Parts: sequence; C-alpha cells; structure tokens
Amino acid sequence: MGSEEKRFRHGDAAEKLRRNKTASRLINAATILGLLLAVGFAVYGFYTGIFTSEENLERFISDSGVTAPLVFIFIQIIQVVVPIIPGGVSCLASVVLFGPLPGFVYSYAGICIGSTIGFFLGRFYGKPFILAVTKPETYEKYSKIIDKGKRFEVFFLLAMLFPAFPDDLICMLAGLTKMESKKFLLILLLAKIPAIALYSLVWASAEDSFWRLFA
Repeated sequence: MGSEEKRFRHGDAAEKLRRNKTASRLINAATILGLLLAVGFAVYGFYTGIFTSEENLERFISDSGVTAPLVFIFIQIIQVVVPIIPGGVSCLASVVLFGPLPGFVYSYAGICIGSTIGFFLGRFYGKPFILAVTKPETYEKYSKIIDKGKRFEVFFLLAMLFPAFPDDLICMLAGLTKMESKKFLLILLLAKIPAIALYSLVWASAEDSFWRLFA
C-alpha cells in the first residue's frame, strides 16, 4: 500500500471520527434542551395546576384552539419521558376533549413517540439517566429482568399490553438490553393499539354512564 493511499485512508477515518463526534454533541445538546423544556413545562404545569387537576388539564388543552391536538400529543410525550401525570388521566382527557376515536389516535401517537424517545434515552445514557427520572426502588424491582433475553421480550410485550406495569420505565430499560430498535418499535406499535383502544373505550363508556345518571 502506497504512502498516498495510507494518508487518504487515515484522512477519511479522521473525518468520520470528527463527524461522529459532531453528531454525538448535537444529540447530547438536543437531549439536554429537550429535557430542560420538558422539566420546565412540568414545573409550569404544576404551578398553574394543569397537572394537578383534570379539569385544569382539559381547560388548558381546549383553550389551545386548533392546535389542541398537537398540545395534547406534546403533553402525552412529556408524561411518558418525564412521568408527571398518570397515563389514565391523560387518556381520559383525550376522550372527553376529542371523542373516543380521535382521542385514541392522539394518545397513541403521543405515547408511542414518548416511549420511543425513552427507549433511546435509556440506550444512549444508561442507568444514570433512568435513575434520574424514576424511583430507585422501582428501577431495582424491574431491572432484574433485563438480562433474561427472550424472556424480557415476552415481558416487554405483556407490559405494553396491560396497564398494570410502569411501561415508561420498561421502555427505558429495554434500551439497556440487546433488543434491536426495530423489534422494540414493532412490539410497541402493535401492542399499544389494543392497550390504548381499551383505555379509550373504558373511559368513553364511563363518561356516557356518568352523564346518563344526571340526564
């Protein structure tokens, strides 16, 4: 191999390294900015009562006018990445504000986007990040299964299907495993359809029953 070819390959490798470092810095900066915005919005929400009262949450979203669906999806994303309100409350708000079908679509979009963000945050930033946004005892309870291989994938599927699990944390824990991102997305996108649809139907039925009592 000639010296000219060696210099060319060395220069090409150095350029790739510089690009990787630049991409890494951009990802880190975007992540930090996004988390700061999410935390800032959470503080604002608690201060104004948006996240402490279902009525205030519904009023805040409905007052957003034509952007209300986007505002709701944004809130769903935040409540998955930085758990600030119970997922059931936001799903109920979506049914009340938009109706069962649109409410399902907006909840599904926000939860799937937020869960995917959580997965990649867990993959890139690991245990320290997860412990920063969840209780240590909850982490210890569920982290024991992340080394179970195929058993974790089955557990992950069940956690996405049923509301009894802290699926926001489990999505982050999935990022610590060897699960491929494609498989994660496939399970998430398919399993969340019946899970969120059931939530929407239950809340819609409950709302109808409630109003019939006073009709």
